Order: sequence, then C-alpha cells, then structure tokens
Amino acid sequence: LVIRPAAPSIASVLLDSSCIAAAMKQRILIVSNRLPASAKRHGEDQWSLTISAGGLVSALLGVKDVDTKWIGWAGLHVPDEVGKQSLSKALAEKGCIPVFLDEDTMNLYYNGYCNSVIWPLIHYLGLPREDRLATTTNTELQYDAYKRTNQMFADVVLQHYQEGDVVWVHDFHLMLLPKYLKDHDINMTVGWFLHSPFPSSEVYRTLPTRLELLRSVLCSDLVGFHTYDFARHFVSTCTRMLGLEGTPEGVEDQGRLTRVTALPIGMDSDRFRQALKLPEVKRQISELTQRFAGRKVILGVDRLDIIKGIPQKILAFEKFLEENPNWNDKVVLLQIAVPTRTEVPEYQKLKSQVHEIVGRINGRFGTLTAVPIHYLDQSVDFHALCALYAVSDVLLVTSLRDGMNLVSYEYVSCQGSNKGVLILSEFAGAAQSLGAGAILVNPWNITEVAGSIRHALEMASDEREKRHSQNYAYVTTHSAQAWAETFVCELTETVTEAQKRTRKIPPSLPSQTAIQQYLRSKNRLLILGFNSTLTEPVESSGRRGGDQIKEMELKLHPDLKGPLKALCDDEHTTVIVFSGSDRSVLDDNFGDFNMWLAAEHGMFLRPTHGQWMTTMPEHLNMDWAESVKHVFEYFTERTPRSYFEHRETSFVWNYKYADVEFGRLQARDLLQHLWTGPISNAAVDVVQGSRSVEVRPVGVTKGAAIDRILGEIVHSENMVNPIDYVLCIGHFLPKDEDIYAFLDPEYPSESQAKPEAGSAWPNGRPSNGRTNSRDSQSGAQKAQAASSREGSSVLDLNGENYFSCTVGRKQSNARFLLNSSEEVVSVLKELATAK
Repeated sequence: LVIRPAAPSIASVLLDSSCIAAAMKQRILIVSNRLPASAKRHGEDQWSLTISAGGLVSALLGVKDVDTKWIGWAGLHVPDEVGKQSLSKALAEKGCIPVFLDEDTMNLYYNGYCNSVIWPLIHYLGLPREDRLATTTNTELQYDAYKRTNQMFADVVLQHYQEGDVVWVHDFHLMLLPKYLKDHDINMTVGWFLHSPFPSSEVYRTLPTRLELLRSVLCSDLVGFHTYDFARHFVSTCTRMLGLEGTPEGVEDQGRLTRVTALPIGMDSDRFRQALKLPEVKRQISELTQRFAGRKVILGVDRLDIIKGIPQKILAFEKFLEENPNWNDKVVLLQIAVPTRTEVPEYQKLKSQVHEIVGRINGRFGTLTAVPIHYLDQSVDFHALCALYAVSDVLLVTSLRDGMNLVSYEYVSCQGSNKGVLILSEFAGAAQSLGAGAILVNPWNITEVAGSIRHALEMASDEREKRHSQNYAYVTTHSAQAWAETFVCELTETVTEAQKRTRKIPPSLPSQTAIQQYLRSKNRLLILGFNSTLTEPVESSGRRGGDQIKEMELKLHPDLKGPLKALCDDEHTTVIVFSGSDRSVLDDNFGDFNMWLAAEHGMFLRPTHGQWMTTMPEHLNMDWAESVKHVFEYFTERTPRSYFEHRETSFVWNYKYADVEFGRLQARDLLQHLWTGPISNAAVDVVQGSRSVEVRPVGVTKGAAIDRILGEIVHSENMVNPIDYVLCIGHFLPKDEDIYAFLDPEYPSESQAKPEAGSAWPNGRPSNGRTNSRDSQSGAQKAQAASSREGSSVLDLNGENYFSCTVGRKQSNARFLLNSSEEVVSVLKELATAK
C-alpha cells in the first residue's frame, strides 16, 4: 500500500498557483468543535471576545486572499435568544459562526463520546472499562448525543453554505458531518482532517460504531492525516472493516475514490522569532540565564495528560541522575504541566502520581540551595514560554502517543542562537518531520531515554549545529499557512479529478422510461443475473464480510417470487436467469418458474419446460481440471474462511470472508502456481473477481453464450415477432460484461450482415445487423454459427428499447446502474404491475 504524500513536489509547486487561484474564487467554511474565540458576557447583549493564537488557528485564518469563515461551538451555554443573537453578531465581525449547544448535549457529546470513547481509543488507551451494562447504556446515550450534535453542526453549515464553498471539517469530534453534508448535496466539496493519531485496524475495530463512522468519513472528497502511518492505518482499516479497495491514491468504492493524504501541519515560526526581540522576553531570558547559571536546562512543556508520558520522562531523568552522579548539581529539569480535564478521576490520579515522583526525586537528589526538578502545575504566558525555549539546552518530549506535538516546532524556532538539542518520542507525529535532526527515543524505555539525555548534554558543538540546522530549515519552510494552502489545493484538485471519474459511472436506471418502453413493446426479453441481483440480502450486523454461512447459500429474494411469476407468465415476455452457479442452485430457486435458466455462464441451458442441455463444444478439453482442483484445495486449506466451488466446467476459489490482506497475498501466490503449473499450456481463462479466482475454458463468457441461447429460444418458441425490448440486469464480472456489448444496438458489430434482396430479414427473420459468422469454418462451427445468426437476428433494438443495467458495480460498461438487489426488487415489481 502506498499513500501519496502531499509534501511539495515539482508537480505540486507548478499546481500551487492555479490551485490557490481557484481557491481565491471560493469561500472556505472551516468547521471544528470549538471556535478560535473565547467570549465573556457583559450584560444582556454585550460580549467581549478574545481570539486564540496558535498553530491551527493561525494556519486556517492565515490563508491569504481567501474568504474564510469558522463554524464551531462558542465555548459556553447561552440559554436566551437575545444572548444568541448578540453573540452571533459579535462573532460575525471576527469571521466566526457559532453552534449553540445545551449543557446536557455538550456533556454527553464532548465529555462523553468524544473524550471518553473516541479519544482514548485512537490514542491506544482502549474503551471505557466500567460495568458492562452501565457502559453500554451510557455509551448509547453518548453516541445519540454525538449524532445529534453532528447534525446540529450540519444544519448551521447548510444555513451559511453557498454554492461553490469549500467545507473543511476538523478532527474526530465531527466524523459524521461529511455524510450529513453530502446527503444534502452530493456535489458539495468536503475535506476532513484528523489532528490526532488514527490507530491500527485491530484497535479501531473494537469501537461499536466503527462502520458508521468510517463510511461517513469516506463521504469526504479528501481525508488528511499528519503522518503516513496514520494514513496507512486508515486505509488498512477501510479495507479490513468495509472490504473496500486500498489504492495508491486512497480508498476506492466501486469507482468512487476518497483520496487520502499525509500532510504534516506546520506552525508560525515568525511569531516566535519576532517575540524573542521584544524587551519583555529579553528581560525574562536574562533573568532565567542568571537563575540557572552554571547548570544545563532540560525543558518539558506538556499538558498534564495521560498520553504525554510525563511520569516516564521524570523517571528517565531520575535514571540519568543515578547513572551520572557528576551531573547532579549541573542540570535541572523544568517541567511545565498545563492542567487539563481536572474533573476526571484518571487525571486527578495522574497529577498525584507526578507530584509524588517529583517530590521523591527532589528529596533524594536535591540540596539546601537547589533541586533537580522545577515542576509547574500551571500554564505560562506566551512571552515566558518563548524565554524558556530560548534558554533551554534540551527539549525533552516523551509522548506515548501524539498526533503531532508542535511544542517541538516552537522550541526549534526559538533556538536560533543556542542550538539546543531536541529529544523526541518516536510516537509523536512530529518524529516523521523532525526525525533527522532530533534524537528519537522510545519513551517506555527509561534506560534509553536516560542515555539520550546524557548524549544531548555532552553533545559536541558541531553535531548540535548540524542537528539544529536540519530541524530549523524544516520548521521555517513548512509553515502553518503553507499546510493549509496545500490542503485546499489538494482538495480542489481532488474534486476536479472526481468529476472526471464520475462521468464514467453509469447513471441510475430511469425506471419510468424503462416501464413505458416495456408497455409499448410486443415481444420482451428480460435477462437477469442471480447472485447479488435476485438473491436475498443477508444482514451482516456490522461484521466484516457478513455472515458466511448464510451468504454462501444463495436464496431468491422472497419479495421477488410474486413479481417474477407474473413476468414469467406474461405470454409476451421471455425471462432468462443467467448465472455462474451450477445447475442445482438454479433448479432449487427457479424450478417452479416459467423461465429459461442458464448455468455456469451459459454452458448449460434449461428451457421453460424441459431438461438441461449443454451449449458447450462436443470435444471440450478438461484435462486441466484435476490439477487445478488440487491447487484450489491446497489454498483453501491454508487460507482460513476461504472456499472453492467445483462446477462441471469451471472452478472458483473465493476468499471474500478471509482476512483481506492475507487473502490477496494468497490469491497472488495461487495465480503464480496456476500459470507455472497446471494451466501453463491449457486452453483456459483465469477470471479474477474482487475476492475470487475462477478457471474456466477459454472463451466462456455470458456474451459468447447469449447468442447461442437466443438461437435456442427462437427455435423452441417458434418466435416470429422480433424482440423489441430487452432489459438486462446483473452483477456481472468485467469479463462477462460482453453480454452488454452483444445486445447493445449502438455497439460496433463485428461484421454487417446484408439482407437478401426484397427481404428486410435474413432467412425471413428480423436483423439488428450483427452476425458472428466467419468465412473459414468447419462443419460444426458453421452449424453453431447458423444458430448464432438465428439468435442475433431476432433482436430489433435501438437506443430507446434496450436497457442494460449493472447492480452495485459502478465501473461498468452497462448503460445504467442499480445500487443493490433491493432496487432490483423495486424495478421488477413496477414492471410486473405496470398496465
């Protein structure tokens, strides 16, 4: 699997100007859980606003020459209409549009499902472990609130959406929003970006609502992640959970591509570099330099969060002091731990744990005049933070799992003169961007981190210079604004490509037109596939691959028995069920119907009232069958949940229910065994489906068989009137779609048959101008060709009375599309009752 990165390339540089120019003509609606504004109320209709500053905010609001609107929760509950209207007016002046949520919904949605279910899961902490019954009930309420809140966000977006707007949705709080927006307008341009990690499929699959959230995100045109790993996990999860195709571009579902890109965010490095020139910052730098004179400063800046690895960091520092006593009074760890989620018991426990470790280490290694750890359980203002970055010799980041971690970027930006060393957890997203200049560590390996601390403190000046230069060049050239503009450019390009792809997808079947033509015709032919066309759908209950036992047993959809009987009993209608299955399957399902049955892709034919006959050549060579059977049996044994069907003229190995990636590897190995062994010189075709491999005699397709079958029908029913209406519906493999080409009156014919003088029909029968006869043929071939001419000549079709329709397979040569067997049921019911 290869995910195409969105990092600048020659192509993207050339496209940037045109993409941004296109974006300048559009308006961008940024949708996130929170607005970048804090509001404080003064009286009934007066508000004061403070706009946040930071990486994401400066990135999204800083896209030049583009009209940007930000939609999100205002951060507080506003119960009255006067307050809502006045706050909306105040926010509108800042380019912000509020979504108003009541306290109960916000608690269940944000504190509940977002932060208690999704957030722990995507950070590999697992689902809540409370009492099972209580968790189930509570989680259901939380998910209802999550859906309700996403719908409220969608309503606000749609209120302000104008045709041509680009909607950019952010983070896991709004995973359902892309679907809600696309349901309203399929042509809406929607991008979704995750600022957190996306876990491996084995972790994600534990989420009860896994499929609904995945399908919703896939409604986006472009899905973005900070790192390649997260993008790879997402694509792998979609293939394993949903059975879709992972491509180098993203995730493909029957012709529709959701593009997936890895695009690490940057930050506004100029803001930090300019701050170092301010008198206030210079003063603080001077004070800190004097305060820690003679000591190396190791800095840690984190939220007091479970995933930040603060205990691991402090324990590694203790290990360093134990192993390097000569450093005891020469180094200090300054740890800023910004309080977060203080009401959550787990975070209260973390706070107590960290305080205990810090106290123990300071008591063990401290003196009357100095302690090795300075721990601040509070946030610091921007100027103080810049000063701390500037005076530090080492930044220690030990995140256990982190989407990006821009603290490392901020530190590098402030180290223009000091050339400090960055020790960075390999589990932080920034490790993929700054890994060349940083010292990467596994935060769980306390000994390794302790050794890295020593290496950083004792590093030679030339190595410090080289490492810093590498990181500094990256941070200063990959700005937040460039990240935002690149994503918008990628999104615009993706939509343009999607429009080209969409043109190749057949339109939906115009059922009313098909019915009107059906009623006008005098001699109709209905050609119907079986599997995934007339079969009963099996409820999968969210399981990948569905219910194998039930799905393997093909059953006619119960709602079709009445309509099919009515159609078959119509004297002006001939019905053929065309299937790759063997004869017994068709007998079991259609034995009581007045219809023609074609089994094994037309190799066997059963008239309406009669016995099975063969349409295959008299001397069909099946010498290859036994050796192919052994190969299929071997791969069935070594691939769990795969199976193979032994038909009279073909073999099918199916791995639909096996692990997706393992099944593909086994299929590749199976094909190699076949081509180098039993079929190397055999007259066979190997037909690959989406999750199957079939070996059949060469030239066996539904298109090749339909001509012979029509000839049999003409003779059997003494058909005089030409067939002036054909409806062909099926979920056929690409190789079998030649049936559409054979029947299509507008498809170029192989040769043109000329009618005899004074006759519009060759041999007294109507002709559509198509024949498969050749000049040089044996006696048997000539007889078969005669039957072929009989079959094709009975068709009297034009562009208006021929309807070919694929079921569910959007990349098709058929004229029209039905999405599922349920839509097939609906169409056939309408035909059966049409008058």
